[in-house]
Amino acid sequence: MTIYGIKNCDSVRKTIKYIKSKDLDYNFVDFKQTPVDEKKINFWLKKNGIDKLFNTRGTTYRTLKLKELNLDDEQKAKWLAKENMLIKRPIIEHNNEVIVGFNEENLAIVLK
Repeated sequence: MTIYGIKNCDSVRKTIKYIKSKDLDYNFVDFKQTPVDEKKINFWLKKNGIDKLFNTRGTTYRTLKLKELNLDDEQKAKWLAKENMLIKRPIIEHNNEVIVGFNEENLAIVLK
């Protein structure tokens, strides 16, 4: 299992705490130290879609004024690769599944 995100994100911390409580092994990839590329993002997009992955509520989205650009899905995907902080967190990869965000019920189902 691999968890992608940033260390100081509350949702990432909740996810890691949950995974540890189940005594499961995981690898953590910090976007700030190891940015993910377009290939990885496209894999996530195939599993979840742009609306689930693209974070329009974060500071980065507002700072970059992306709302004003009226981006289409392809442009949003390119922005995700260029600026990983636009990716909703955490991203959890497990057994070819991709979970976006912390949701204890979804995690319980996928981790069985």
